[in-house]
Amino acid sequence: MKTTLKLTSFLLMLPFCSIAQVKWKNVDSLFQPLPQGFHVYFTDDSLDGKPNIAYYAEAELKNKKLNFTTDTTKGRRLTPAQYFERNKQPLLVVNCTFFEFEHNSNLNLVMKEGKILAYNHQTINGRGKDTFTYRHVFPSAIGIDKKRRADVAWTITDSNNNNMVTAINPVIGPLKDSSAQYHFNPKYFGSLKKWKMQTAVGGGPVLLQNRQVKITNNEELKFAGRAIDDKHPRTCMGYTKDGKLIVIVIQGRFPGKAEGATLTQEAKLLQQLGCVEALNLDGGGSSCMLINGKQTITPSDKEGQRPVPAVFLIEAKK
Repeated sequence: MKTTLKLTSFLLMLPFCSIAQVKWKNVDSLFQPLPQGFHVYFTDDSLDGKPNIAYYAEAELKNKKLNFTTDTTKGRRLTPAQYFERNKQPLLVVNCTFFEFEHNSNLNLVMKEGKILAYNHQTINGRGKDTFTYRHVFPSAIGIDKKRRADVAWTITDSNNNNMVTAINPVIGPLKDSSAQYHFNPKYFGSLKKWKMQTAVGGGPVLLQNRQVKITNNEELKFAGRAIDDKHPRTCMGYTKDGKLIVIVIQGRFPGKAEGATLTQEAKLLQQLGCVEALNLDGGGSSCMLINGKQTITPSDKEGQRPVPAVFLIEAKK
């Protein structure tokens, strides 16, 4: 009986052992000048016993001296450093959307000043025996409205209905049919609303909902099978109850130095920082964040910064 109790106690402790609190160090001094309400943090604490390097930026959403915006290109890609110069040297530049290489186009929503610059890719072709069927998915995005409030939502965009984004709550799994074009039908959804954001970037899957780790990988079909547990460089974004935007980049693919993070590890880091909602953004070789033009993590591509078709920006107003 005593042995059983000891074993049960040990098993109950296991989940808590794997989410040890990561210690972050303020490194504002490395990225000066920084405005009030904006800070940068660094950690090299291990993740579940594996080497780790990560940075995060924290910005006060209500600070009117900070402008949250985006930039995107059409038919071409730029490195974060090129976006930095193109946008008159903003405070923060970070990669965001997933994209495809053939046409260098975004696969997720991008909004600037309330206007849609890029639409969701909401249809996935079937494979194998299902090549004549299509799955329609509803990718997640993070947005900031006119009142400087952040929100994470699963979204529908329609290029025939310019500048209207519909938010879904709760998330639903992919719809499957024989049409290559998605035709919006409200009967399939629960709560729907117009998502009136000034600035937004898409990615996925969602990592946190109501402060809890709830990863909508299956619904958004971002990563197949056990890929949810693969370790990669990561970029993610969330917001706290007291109105702070959190942007994390995690270095990876450097064996013995920085091995990256799983989606679950990424979610727990955001949870520990007090995020209410958060989502994953494009990672791997795309992960890169600049503060005042200075690189934080080292990108995993041997060529250095990977060109991307869109970035999220924070500008410091003078």
